[in-house]
Amino acid sequence: MNAKTSVTTSHFLPENTLLLNAITEGVYGFDLNGNAVFINPAAEQMTGWKSAELIGKNIHDCHHHSHADGSPYPQHDCPIYRTLHDGIARQVSEDVFWRKDGSCFPVYYSSTPVYDQDKLIGVVAIFRDVSVQKHTETSLREALAQVQALSEKLASENQYLLTELQGKQGAMGLSGHSDAINHLTQQINLVANTDSTVLICGENGTGKELVARSLHQLSRRNEQPMVSVNCAAFSASILESELFGHEKGAFTGATSRRKGRFELAHNGTLFLDEIAELSLEAQSKLLRVIQEQSFERVGSSETIKVNIRLIAATHHDLQARVEQGLFRMDLYYRLNVFPIVVPPLRERPEDIPSLVSDLVTSLSQKLGKKVTRVSAKGLKKLQQYTWPGNVRELQNLIEREIILSQNQVLEFNSLSLSGSQHADETKLKQPLTMAEAEAEHIQQTLEHTQWRISGPQGAAAVLNMPPSTLRSRMKKLGIQR
Repeated sequence: MNAKTSVTTSHFLPENTLLLNAITEGVYGFDLNGNAVFINPAAEQMTGWKSAELIGKNIHDCHHHSHADGSPYPQHDCPIYRTLHDGIARQVSEDVFWRKDGSCFPVYYSSTPVYDQDKLIGVVAIFRDVSVQKHTETSLREALAQVQALSEKLASENQYLLTELQGKQGAMGLSGHSDAINHLTQQINLVANTDSTVLICGENGTGKELVARSLHQLSRRNEQPMVSVNCAAFSASILESELFGHEKGAFTGATSRRKGRFELAHNGTLFLDEIAELSLEAQSKLLRVIQEQSFERVGSSETIKVNIRLIAATHHDLQARVEQGLFRMDLYYRLNVFPIVVPPLRERPEDIPSLVSDLVTSLSQKLGKKVTRVSAKGLKKLQQYTWPGNVRELQNLIEREIILSQNQVLEFNSLSLSGSQHADETKLKQPLTMAEAEAEHIQQTLEHTQWRISGPQGAAAVLNMPPSTLRSRMKKLGIQR
C-alpha cells in the first residue's frame, strides 16, 4: 500500500481492495483510534473472525489482549498502537495473535503508518502465520541440542576409553585352576547377570579391577560402557566434578560443560576403585545417588536420572574403618550387598605357571620381543617368592625381565636376592625391641597413608592418636621420610 494512502473505508478504492484481497498475508487497516476499517479474506481465514464482526472495533481486544503464556498484553505496549501515536514503522517476529476459538498462533507482522497529505491518519498491519517455521526452528534446535549432547558424550567416552586402553594392554590376573580361583570364578558367575551392587575386597595388585571387568562382561549391560574411577587419584574438591560433572563457569577453570562418570556410565557399570579413600562428604553424596539414582552437575540445579550398576573395590577393611568413624555405616551396608574377596597370589602358587605363560605371551607382543618361555629354574624361583605386590608385581617383574633379556628364555636371576632367600633372612632376624617395633609400625602406617599425618585418612587417625603426638613420636624415634 502506498504510504500516502488513507485507511478510512472510503480510501480503500476498488482497485486497491482487489489487490489486498488477493494477497495471502493477512491485512488490517486501522484508524487513529485503533479500530478496524479494513480486513482482507486471508486475515479472516487465519483468525476465524469475519470482517463484519470486527469492523469498527478495537482489534487489540480481539487478537492482542494477552501474550502466549496468558499474561496481560497492555494496549500501550502493542507495536501497532505505538505506531498509531508516533508514526514509526515496526516489524515484530516474536508475537502471537489470538483466534476467535481462543487458540493462538505465532505471527510475523509489520505495522506501517499511513499518511494523507503528510497527516497521520491510520496504520496498516500485514501479518502471516509462522507456525510451520516456528515448529521447524524448535525441532532444529532440539535436534542440534541432541547432536551436541551426543557429541559431548562421544568425545567424553572416547577420551575415557583411550585413557583406559593405555594401561590395560597385557593385564592378567584371573588365570589359574586353584581352588581359590575356581571359587572366585563361581562367585563372579553367580552375581554377574544381576544388578546387585558388588564390593570387591583384596590386597593391592590382586586384580580387583579385572574382577569388575569380568562382572561387567558377563552382565546384561556388557554392550554399554563400564566406567572406572580411582577414588584415591582425586582430591575431594575435584572428585565431585569427576563423578557428577560440571557446568561451564561452575568454578575457576571450568571453561566448558563436562559430563561426569555417573552420566557416562548411564545404563552401564560404574566401578569405584579404592572407595575407602572417599571423604565423608563425598560418601554422603554417593549414598544419595545410590539411593535416588539421580544427581546434579556441579553448578547446576537440573536433576539427572541415571541407571547404573555399581561395583566398588578396596584393599581396606571397610568394617574396621566404619568403627573408626572413617566410613559411613549406611554406605557400607549399601555397598556390601555381595562381597567378593580376591585371594592374594601367595595363597595360590599353583596358578603361577599359567599366569606366567599368559603374561609372557602378552608382554612379548606388546614389547616386540621374541621371548618364548621361562626356564624351569626361573619358574621355581617365581613360585617360591612371596609376592607382596601380588599379580601386579609379577607382571612388572616379567615386563622388566623381557626388556633386559637377550635371549628367548627368561631366567629371573635378579630374583634370587629378593625372593625366598630374602624371606628366609627375614625370619632369622632377632626380635625387635619395643621402640623398634613401634618405629616399624609407625613407618609402615606412614607409607600406607603416603606420609599423610593429619586428616581423616592420615596416619594419626589410623593409629588413633592426635597428629601432634604422632609427630612427637616420629621425632623421638628418628622417623623421617
